[in-house]
Amino acid sequence: MTDAGTGDLLRPSAADAAVRPARAADAAAIGAVQARAWGRAFGAVVGSLDPQVLSEAWADAVSAPPSPRHAVLVATAGSTVVGFVAVAPASDPDLGRDVGELVVLAVDPAHQGAGHGSRLLSAATATLREVGVNGVVAWLPLPDAVLQNFLTSAGMVPDGARRTLASADGSTVTQHRLTASLA
Repeated sequence: MTDAGTGDLLRPSAADAAVRPARAADAAAIGAVQARAWGRAFGAVVGSLDPQVLSEAWADAVSAPPSPRHAVLVATAGSTVVGFVAVAPASDPDLGRDVGELVVLAVDPAHQGAGHGSRLLSAATATLREVGVNGVVAWLPLPDAVLQNFLTSAGMVPDGARRTLASADGSTVTQHRLTASLA
């Protein structure tokens, strides 16, 4: 969209911003957003991410979620997908069935700071509440100060749990868990 008088590009207004359930046609956009967002946040750790490979995984997650407690939501600016969040039942053995997990929350770097992350987090927690979830966790790579600050400002707190994940190339990533009550 451009300003007719100056030709300058305009950002969509807040009224053009929304969150909705992801559709199969959104998979390529979700993969592209994830590649750009994770490339910026974790470039040294994740290396180069292939948006096509990511979109194939998201196509499956959107088209055939493993349970009614799994969901992928997208943030839009106008008709453009600018962020997404995936939720699922928490898989940690120390957590009950009434706890959900923010599997991933990502906003395209070009659209950060416009409230999309807050809208996604709000919609994700509402979605979890609708399926009977009373608590939520998120695993964060160390250090991811931006996402940690965002989630702690929303009320999530570290619960002391940590895990180390190994990748195919032999590198490892340490994560810590944040938690919040949805009751």
